[in-house]
Amino acid sequence: MHSFKEICSSDKQKKRDKIETQRRIILPTPGVPLQSKMIFQKFYVALLYCEFLYVITALNLAYPIPPGRFKLSCMPPNITDDTIRLPVGIPKNTSSLNGDYVAVETKFNWSVTYISKLSKTTFHCCFINEEGANYSTHADNMEGETLVSAVSSFVFQQLGANWNIQCWMKGDLKLFICYMEPLFKNPFKNSDLKVHLSYDPPEEIEDLPLPLQEDSFQTVQCSCSVQECCECHVPIPTARLNGTLLMYLKIASAGVTFQSPLMSVQPMHVVKPDPPLGLHMEITDDGNLKVSWYRPTLVPFPLQYQVKCLENSTSVREADKVISATSLLVGNVLPGSSYEVQVRAKRLDSSGIWSDWSSPRIFTTQDVIYFPPKILTSAGSNVSFHCIYKSEDKIVSSKKIVWWVNLAEKITESQYNIVSDHVSKVTFSNLRATKPRGNFTYDAVYCCNEHECHHRYAELYVIDVNINISCETDGYLTKMTCRWSAGTVQSLLGSTVQLRYHRSSLYCSASPSIHPISQHKDCILQRDGFYECIFQPIFLLSGYTMWIRINHSLGSLDSPPACVLPDSVVKPLPPSSVKSEITINSGLLKISWEKPLFPENNLQFQIRYGLSGKEIQWKVHEVYNPKSKSASLPVPDLCAVYAMQVRCKRLDGLGYWSNWSHPAYTVVRDIKAPTRGPEIWRITNGDITKKERNVTLLWKPLMKNDSLCSVKRYVVKHHTSHNGTWSEDVGNHTSFTFLWTEQAHTVTVLAINSIGASSANFNLTFSWPMTKVNAVQSLSAYPLSSSCVVLSWTLSPSDYNLMYLIIEWKNLNEDDDIKWLRIPSHVKKYYIHDHFIPIEEYQFSLYPIFVEGVGSPKIINGFTQGESQRSDAGLYITVPIIISSSVLLLGTLLISHQRMKKLFWEDVPNPKNCSWAQGLNFQKRTDIL
Repeated sequence: MHSFKEICSSDKQKKRDKIETQRRIILPTPGVPLQSKMIFQKFYVALLYCEFLYVITALNLAYPIPPGRFKLSCMPPNITDDTIRLPVGIPKNTSSLNGDYVAVETKFNWSVTYISKLSKTTFHCCFINEEGANYSTHADNMEGETLVSAVSSFVFQQLGANWNIQCWMKGDLKLFICYMEPLFKNPFKNSDLKVHLSYDPPEEIEDLPLPLQEDSFQTVQCSCSVQECCECHVPIPTARLNGTLLMYLKIASAGVTFQSPLMSVQPMHVVKPDPPLGLHMEITDDGNLKVSWYRPTLVPFPLQYQVKCLENSTSVREADKVISATSLLVGNVLPGSSYEVQVRAKRLDSSGIWSDWSSPRIFTTQDVIYFPPKILTSAGSNVSFHCIYKSEDKIVSSKKIVWWVNLAEKITESQYNIVSDHVSKVTFSNLRATKPRGNFTYDAVYCCNEHECHHRYAELYVIDVNINISCETDGYLTKMTCRWSAGTVQSLLGSTVQLRYHRSSLYCSASPSIHPISQHKDCILQRDGFYECIFQPIFLLSGYTMWIRINHSLGSLDSPPACVLPDSVVKPLPPSSVKSEITINSGLLKISWEKPLFPENNLQFQIRYGLSGKEIQWKVHEVYNPKSKSASLPVPDLCAVYAMQVRCKRLDGLGYWSNWSHPAYTVVRDIKAPTRGPEIWRITNGDITKKERNVTLLWKPLMKNDSLCSVKRYVVKHHTSHNGTWSEDVGNHTSFTFLWTEQAHTVTVLAINSIGASSANFNLTFSWPMTKVNAVQSLSAYPLSSSCVVLSWTLSPSDYNLMYLIIEWKNLNEDDDIKWLRIPSHVKKYYIHDHFIPIEEYQFSLYPIFVEGVGSPKIINGFTQGESQRSDAGLYITVPIIISSSVLLLGTLLISHQRMKKLFWEDVPNPKNCSWAQGLNFQKRTDIL
């Protein structure tokens, strides 16, 4: 049996001799004055301190701080084994310790302040680990060697002092912490307790200077709590984490100072990580409880973990072995159970200190357990749910479990599977996408007993992931824009979508697949409901395999991959320099353009054209010749303004049509000489007995289709038998008056534009003899409405060549100009559309026009009064009036009938509500007495 003093004071004899010899050399001789003694004493203390540091450094006698707790014990020398109050965990029987132990007793304190307070009592301080063995201060771990420093005090004559100490490097590798707490209650006031930690910054031990200087130590004050626990913080530079840190503690209380032996530690060997984060639990597909967590941040080395599980607050299930994974399967779960789990971490190489336990996480199972409780899958896939059903504290047999969807559709038993006595399984095959029902975006799957269903259910989310990704490369071949609709995934709340892609070195594979190494592309949701992503720069001949990934807390889904070759989805720039015109003489619509610079492939072109206006009716023309730069197209109206545009696409069909070019418009101009001259008529004035009259020619302006496309002026050409032929330019006027004096006078009006004069013209011959030829036998006029009058006539046989007829009419009550029409010679009836007033009187004239001249007209004033004709004409007016009146009369009768019925039958009682009215037939007529 060895006493505590023997343990702390035993050492090898050579060290004792060396120290005692040094003390004898330094101690002053008797007879020296007191002042000299004090000087010698101070000098002795200083020399002894330097020698002490030298010995410690030279022999590496610093106490190596262990990863766990250790004790600092300071005891007076007169305490025996029977009276000493050893710290908890230190056995009184230390005979199992090997080697000799020598205490180094020194009667000095490193702090000069307390030299005057030294007493004859010497306290021995040494470090003891939790098993009761004191550690050697040698680096080579020589057994049984203990470094002891001694301090004097009159306070601890009978008590001594003991502290539990633990030091560690914080998980962020920036702060070294030492924590100490007393083993026994301090009899002094805690306000007097002060603890300081002096340390030398870590260096490589081989580079330490010999001897070690006191001023190389830095001191930090430790913070102490009311419970007398103290914590010291030492900042450690990152570059010196693998160096050796030397330090010692000074503990002052009630005027007494305790100083620990020198300690050494490598910070990286005592790292204490932070507790793991994000502890959570879930039931796996096979019914096990899976505990998962995240490794603490800012830890640059691998970790090992230990899990502690408390089931129903009764039994503790702790992992038998340390694991390196961040998850653990605890075991099967039961309905209505509670699980409390904690986890802690330590370096994988077993060095350092276990972290604190994480905050406890409690997981409680319900009476009905679904595993998995929620499933996210894609349309067309197969999924399964498992269930354990507990009813009235008893687990229901799996043979009695039935399954329902939304409590509306019972699942057929062919989809059931009995996994065990209490676990039932249902399988869904070839699923369809879930249709949202109000706020529910999933199908509820119920596991039920034969006669009851619990309110808890599993959730089945089925998403259609057949998302079409369309890409196009711009005409400059510098970027590729890809778009896809967000409509298919908007119904899944809490989900995020991401476009992922993998670029191959050259071209696309025959069957694209999702590559394990991929990148994501940021896409922006547009107003039209499409996501848009831009790839820039691009590699034209590289295959881009793309797919859409839907991320959700339940998992992720990928759309079928599609491979895109930027060179195959080019949308060229539209053709430039587009021009259009109606060609002269040929009268064709000609369009010309310039092809874009990119791409260099052969291109096909498409032309659309139409009459310019608010709503253009486009016609399309295809041009497949890649060398073409123009096209000529026939159009019906040569004098109209046409709009046209051109676009292009690769001739091999790959890629997209370009946008339409800016529209080009034709300009109306003369294309050809007028096709014909205007139709002409005349008004004659003068005495019919004389052989001269004033004739005023009348004609109507030519339409664009006849003038092609404008008329600059008109020319009247005269021909007589005596005076020959001459012409008169009348400009843009539509009438011309001349004097008719010859027996026969023929006139022709020519229309002239910038191209030339009309070739086909109307001739009108004025002949005195022909004015007496009566070819019209009868003429009748019948009004059909205020806007239409029908004329009918009969002609007499004639020896002259009849070319056409002229109808002329005017209002006799007003000084209106006459109106006229040219009618083909074979027509016998004609409808005149004009504004006619029934109470006004009109004059209608019919002139036969012969090659030889104008014949005698048939003239009538007013409408024809014939009975048969009048009745026929009146039908057009009478019949519509009769029909309209009949409709109005029928409507009036129906309305009156309803009102009369309501008036007379309003007070008739309801037989269902009146007993006296039951049995009476109110619809049957009864005689009134």
